[in-house]
Amino acid sequence: MSETTPSAFETQTFDDRIDVDVKIGSADVFAIIKRSLGYLRDFRHLLTAKIVLVLVSIIPGIVIVWLPKIMTDQVVLGRPFHDDEVPFPPYMMPFVNLIRDWSQMEIMGAVIALFVLVLFIFGRGENSVELAQGEDSATQSENAMNAGSSATSGIVGFIETLVHVRLSQHLTNRIRSDLFARMKELPTTTLDDQRIGDAVYRVMYDATQLPSLCHLITLRPIITIVGAAVMIYLMNYSYGDVAPELIYFALALIPLSLITTVPLAPLFRRVEQNSRAAGSATTNALEQSLGNIRLVQSLGGMSEELKSVDEKSQTSFRQFFYVRVVGVLVYFASLAALIGMTIYAALGISNDVIAGRLTVGDFWVIGTFFFGLGEAALGIGTLWITAQGHSAALRRVFFFIDQKTERDDAAGEITFGDSVRFDGVDYHYPNGRAALRDINLELSAGEVVAIVGATGSGKTSLAYMIPGFLRPTRGSMWIDDVDSASISVESLRANATYVFQEHQLLSTSIRENLALAKPDATDDEMREALTTAGAIDFVTDLPAGLDTVLGRSGDTLSVGQQQRLCIARGLIRKTPILVLDEPTAALDPETENALVTALRKPDDARLVVIIAHRLSTIRRADRIIFLDDGEIRDVGRHDELMASDTGYRRYVELQSGSG
Repeated sequence: MSETTPSAFETQTFDDRIDVDVKIGSADVFAIIKRSLGYLRDFRHLLTAKIVLVLVSIIPGIVIVWLPKIMTDQVVLGRPFHDDEVPFPPYMMPFVNLIRDWSQMEIMGAVIALFVLVLFIFGRGENSVELAQGEDSATQSENAMNAGSSATSGIVGFIETLVHVRLSQHLTNRIRSDLFARMKELPTTTLDDQRIGDAVYRVMYDATQLPSLCHLITLRPIITIVGAAVMIYLMNYSYGDVAPELIYFALALIPLSLITTVPLAPLFRRVEQNSRAAGSATTNALEQSLGNIRLVQSLGGMSEELKSVDEKSQTSFRQFFYVRVVGVLVYFASLAALIGMTIYAALGISNDVIAGRLTVGDFWVIGTFFFGLGEAALGIGTLWITAQGHSAALRRVFFFIDQKTERDDAAGEITFGDSVRFDGVDYHYPNGRAALRDINLELSAGEVVAIVGATGSGKTSLAYMIPGFLRPTRGSMWIDDVDSASISVESLRANATYVFQEHQLLSTSIRENLALAKPDATDDEMREALTTAGAIDFVTDLPAGLDTVLGRSGDTLSVGQQQRLCIARGLIRKTPILVLDEPTAALDPETENALVTALRKPDDARLVVIIAHRLSTIRRADRIIFLDDGEIRDVGRHDELMASDTGYRRYVELQSGSG
């Protein structure tokens, strides 16, 4: 193995671009647990009900355990109760006193009746709500977010399971909503680096581990510790004087389990983190391939894409295999120690029975208690290990919940009136690339302004400043007399509409696509916007008109139709600022002429900013802003700039020559 190749159990990031510091220690796990438990505050009533029902579920175990003893000693062997050296616990004495002088068959009938009553109320065995699932993290998410179980399966178990399911669903919905709300508000530069497949994985699969962790940390310790304490108390109450060494053995089970499992916790954290990172990489590869399927097909890249997805999928399977390997090691390390202790205890109990200190019935009681304590010890021993896996998933969730979003910067509000002004604005992207340098510019209401320049000159970066997709690295942008740094993105975007160059349509009806910009828009407003954008004719010709459902990303329309529909969606908002990125690139000359004319109404107080390459669009602007290498080189009307030796003139001549 080369020095640059990570080992199987070394922490890896795979193709993560933002979340790269993925190592977590025990202190981080405690912090994640504390934060996760905070989500329970809003659902205290469900948690309280679940805890009460969990405690009630202990009852059948501590009652039924004595029935085999009575059946063996009093029914089969015919021993009278008063000869028994081992006292029954107080809660069993009413039943024992009731049947003390009964015949063997009457005692048997009473035991059966009590067993049936307990069975009716509490059922037999556990109850759980879950679907068939695989062993990987993704397919377990459905069960995790709808998890519901009970140690009993009767009436109490049914109620407890329903409460558990509701609590799991509430917790999952809350953290998913929190995560999605933060991710959709991430800055544009962060969204550009964030992989969609990874984002989907975190929302769909990682977030579902919250209820699992909350249940693990709150409910399992209660049922395990309280149950173990009750069993040890009952053993000590009934057998402390007869066989005290058994109590010492019972007390040693839980710490022994912890000693054998806790040292493996760091290893389990690493492999669980790697498994989830590899799984999200696979999801991203699938999303990227299917999202660009036409490009892949047109370039004959299907085999390469298949190979890429296959490699990532195999890596994901391999990483999960490591999770299972470590899990098995943890389980057997704990189980081996417990088996050794249990065998030793069984031999001791047998010797006491043979020596007459205990009865045959006592063997079943103590054996049941030891088996229950063994399960409790195994549960406590693996609790911390299991928490590592859940914490690795939730670290990935909290990472993005903690990311700075656009809404964290400012909260002021503004209504655009007169101008947008740039004072000494610079902008550098996170990778260090300088996009804008010393921009000083004022854009006024009622103007149609064209931003022009070669590819990479900074046109889009400048336009992105207006609705707050980017914020100045240096200098300031002012809306009227208010620094945009103090204005919230909600307020900025309530005043500015940005129509992107890429045709971004949803796979819903045309009506729903338009309503995305203005949910309460009337049909007349929609038709007005469609008319201005030159889209009314083709929409009217469609069989279902406004209710026509589009294909994926609007691919059932031509490129020109998609562009006109996107423009109409931007126009329907009627914001005082409208930014159009290459709006006429896919339009015919007639439609382009109608659109630009509509945008230049003399009585329109709206500021229209157009990023354009097409000369016919540029020359009709009130002002042209020519950018070169992130700097403003020329400002003026087309005729003015063409009348002298300007960078704009050379750009136009070059464009005309290449045309």
